[in-house]
Amino acid sequence: MKRKYNLLIGDPTAEFIKVAIGNAFPGFQESTEVKGLDMVSGVPKALTLHSDEIREALSEPVRIIVDAVKAVFEETPPELAGDIYDRGIVLAGGGALLRNLDDLLREETGLPVSIAEDPLSCVVLGSGKALDELDLLRQVALH
Repeated sequence: MKRKYNLLIGDPTAEFIKVAIGNAFPGFQESTEVKGLDMVSGVPKALTLHSDEIREALSEPVRIIVDAVKAVFEETPPELAGDIYDRGIVLAGGGALLRNLDDLLREETGLPVSIAEDPLSCVVLGSGKALDELDLLRQVALH
């Protein structure tokens, strides 16, 4: 917002924009009004943002995610790779909530991609289960 429109917005507004019209892959068209402080005139200003603009703004961090997913496959044992090929990728965590990220990963990897039923809780529940199996966690962490 600052670079393109000289508009200062706060973190809550940025989060609202991301949730309302953020997307990782074409196919979603929406817009929203954003209010902030015009850095040139110093007065409040409103403008309309479109989902394409937000996809462009998010493209660098989304590309990092896609590249990280692909890099993991390079280190994946063949047996696990077969399971992933059969069952696909399941997205968990807050990033899974970014609209059309599953579509982008499906396009980039050629694999089935789904979103966990409750992606935000998955991270916490999985961490708890990992802590219940500390010996196994140590073995995995050493590799």
